[in-house]
Amino acid sequence: MSSPETGHPAVVCDMTGAPDSGEERLAEYGRLLAAALVARDRTATHLRWVLRDDPGIAAWARDLAARESACCAFLTITVTTRDGHVLWDCTTIDDPAARAVLDLFHDLPEGRWTTVGAVLDRFAATGAPAVVAGGVRTGPGTGDPARSGRRPGPQR
Repeated sequence: MSSPETGHPAVVCDMTGAPDSGEERLAEYGRLLAAALVARDRTATHLRWVLRDDPGIAAWARDLAARESACCAFLTITVTTRDGHVLWDCTTIDDPAARAVLDLFHDLPEGRWTTVGAVLDRFAATGAPAVVAGGVRTGPGTGDPARSGRRPGPQR
């Protein structure tokens, strides 16, 4: 589960410098999906959300996709409009941890992941490494500051 070039995990979610926190980002996904989700589809390395092309939805989705791409470089997210719908396409590398992230995205419309702590616990349960706050965490969340979604600095 690590990159052969660096020995580090292939999947790193780094919200350093993000204009929002992990909790705020999850809430925003919830609002977008509640307002516009029509359908979703998932393969091993691809996720598609089909959203209504209501006024402002495409711009909202593009802004959210740009922020997600900035913290999760292993994801490629494109937002396009076609036939009265906004298509959110997310692809990733073929890696167990990356597929776990797509699983989490796929489950977002069900509202099961409302806190960063719940996301980290779910992610840790897969056994895939999650890099947060400058270190690798593979166990369940512990309530430390990394659970906020922002990287406050080095952790012990």
